[in-house]
Amino acid sequence: MSKSLNKVMLIGNLGKDPELKYTPSGIAVATFSIATSESWKDQDGNQQEKTEWHNIVVWRKLAEIAGEYLKKGKKIYLEGKLQTRNYEKDGVKRYITEIVADSFIMLDSAGKQNGGSADAETFSAPVDTAAKDDDLPF
Repeated sequence: MSKSLNKVMLIGNLGKDPELKYTPSGIAVATFSIATSESWKDQDGNQQEKTEWHNIVVWRKLAEIAGEYLKKGKKIYLEGKLQTRNYEKDGVKRYITEIVADSFIMLDSAGKQNGGSADAETFSAPVDTAAKDDDLPF
């Protein structure tokens, strides 16, 4: 059997404050978006820019940390995996691809609260970050 890899690494800015919820079984889950941008000069020498938006999901203690420390506009580095799931809304089956993050680093010195140091701080989830689709609160 061949090996495979599902790994995502992003550096970007939060598009909104994380939304922290709890599953019926009490597991914390936070969702937020991150914007990544690239820029280039076109054939005419004009500066162009494209922004990509990424849906992020974090679980358990990492979700609680995200809910407490991450704020709209802050720059973070995160690692995780791509996950596609489906759900039904208004009788229509929909699909969403999101990044399930298992660690992140706050890159803005202002990301730390209560007068902490300006160093970046790394947060990681335990190895078992998977949850059943039935546990999803959205």
